[in-house]
Order: sequence, then C-alpha cells, then structure tokens
Amino acid sequence: MARSPRIPGFSSDAARVRFLAVYDRVLQRLWPVPVRAEDIATSAGTVRIYRAGPNGEDPYVLLTMLGGNALAWHRWMGRFGDRSVIAVDPFGEPDHSVQTRPVNSREGAAGWVEELLAGIGAQRAHLVGASWGGYLAVEHELRHPGRVAAITLVEPAGLRTLPWRFWLWTILSGLALLLPAPLRRWAARRLPNATLAEDELLRVLRASLRYRRPDNQTVVFTDQELAGVRVPVQALFGSRSPLQAVGVDRLRAAVPGWRVEVIPGAGHTLVMDAEDQVIERVLAFPPPAPTGEGS
Repeated sequence: MARSPRIPGFSSDAARVRFLAVYDRVLQRLWPVPVRAEDIATSAGTVRIYRAGPNGEDPYVLLTMLGGNALAWHRWMGRFGDRSVIAVDPFGEPDHSVQTRPVNSREGAAGWVEELLAGIGAQRAHLVGASWGGYLAVEHELRHPGRVAAITLVEPAGLRTLPWRFWLWTILSGLALLLPAPLRRWAARRLPNATLAEDELLRVLRASLRYRRPDNQTVVFTDQELAGVRVPVQALFGSRSPLQAVGVDRLRAAVPGWRVEVIPGAGHTLVMDAEDQVIERVLAFPPPAPTGEGS
C-alpha cells in the first residue's frame, strides 16, 4: 500500500509554541524596518507573509530555500525603497504558516503559490526564488501564468539531479553547526555557507529540531518546460557553488533568452554571501524596453 503524503508540522503543540517564541524574538532583533504580518488563506492552509512598504499589485515576493523561512531575508527587507516587498514563510518549513493538507505534487506546489499571489492581490509580481524557492517560482509560472511580471532565480533547484558535490557541501555544513563559534565562522567562509555565521538564524534552526519535514518531490525541468516560461527570467549563481557547473551551461543552451550570471566568490547561499550584488540585479531587472526611434 502506498504511503500517504505526510503533512509537515511540529511533534507537539508545545514544541511549536517554544519554536515560535524563539522565531518572534529573532524577528524583532533582526528585522531592519517595520513589517506587517499577514496570514493568507489557501486551500492547503494559511501562509504567513511579512510585508514592508505599501500594498500594491506589483510586489517583490521572496521565496526561500529548503530549511529556511522568511527570516532568511532579513538583510533584504529595507532595500526596496517605496516598493512593496513580501517575505514568505513557506509551507514545509518551521515557521508561522499552518499547513492542513499535503502539497507534495507539482500542481500542489504551484497551487499554493498561486493562491498566495491571488490572496495578496498580485498582478505584476517579481518572484525572487532561492534554491527550492526558485523551483517553486518556475513551477508556478508554468502552471499558473498571469500574476508574475518577472522572475529572479538565485541558485535554483530543478535544473539537474543534484551533484555529489552539493551533498558533500550539505553534510559538511551540517557538521560545521557543531563547531565552536570561531571555527563555525571560519567554516562559513571556507565552504562557503553564510548561514553558519548567522548566530540568530542558527538559534531558530536549533529550536526547530522537533519539526517533521515533508517528502518533497524532486523535479528536473525539461528544456521544453524551461522554454515555456514566458516572462523575463534571470538566473544568478555563485562561482563557488556546487550547482554553478550544472546550472549555467544548461540554461545558456536551453533558454538563451534568459539572463544568466555567475557572481564571483559566492556560494549556494548567494542571497547572503553577496546580497548587495543580488539585490542590485533584482532591482535592475527586467531592463526597460528600448524606445523606438522618434518616439
């Protein structure tokens, strides 16, 4: 008999209460600007978002990597001027969102993102997806086009089967969590993995150990699927990332119309390794359409 997909969540209500107390303290310490917490109802549960700036139909929507939540974007929230920016607590991660049914299928993953965008009134959103968040951004656009005007993929998943170097990086990063703080920060530079130098985020990570994660479906997009994305897309990679070698060449061959860039010295945690450069690329994309002569 096939096993039913598991709904992720904490092992007990008490474990969730303890985790959220840590989460909220860290949010208050890290968040650089005032934000509004909103819970958006979807058919799979409620999604917590944190919005800075005005309401509007063209927000920047930030989708984090596996193992992360909205707190991972704390350095970004004060960087978008008078534009609306929304950091998402995704389903499947320890955070304030409350999932009530599985979203493991491709349609399930795309569907909750579509319902979220509908719930915030997005019509011309710019999705910024890191790693798994990048996969979600592409999957959503393939299945529910119409609410997104541009996509920035940062070290996106879904381009190839993950190489052994990525799994080695993941294992070494996990072991580095056990090191004393000075050695952990040294490892953050060497691996590189900027999360290891984020003491406050690591407090949240340690508080989440009683969270049961879902069995996410690993998907590799076909060339035809990638070419089916009709909005402007840019893809950013770190030169020291294990995904750079498998991602850049494929995208340049499969979707030559996409903007692809490798940022020197950065790794898979590119949104933290080089946030200034990545935010600059996000704000400048897509470039204005050229005006015709005589206009």
